Amino acid sequence: FVPHDQKLYTWWSYRNRDWRVANRGRRLDHVWVSHDLAAGLRNSTVLTAARDWTQTSDHVPVCVEVEV
Repeated sequence: FVPHDQKLYTWWSYRNRDWRVANRGRRLDHVWVSHDLAAGLRNSTVLTAARDWTQTSDHVPVCVEVEV
């Protein structure tokens, strides 16, 4: 869904105080699907807002919508 050259990250280091402004992260988290499910892929979402939750992880959830 997202080209490799587009900035879309799922991880940001805790060393950077304002991770949103710097927006220097890594695309570490992926969702893998079988060939049978690949045709049903409809959308993907990276829940970036979760990075600001209290006592959050340095990773954010990645979701996919699959029509089965």
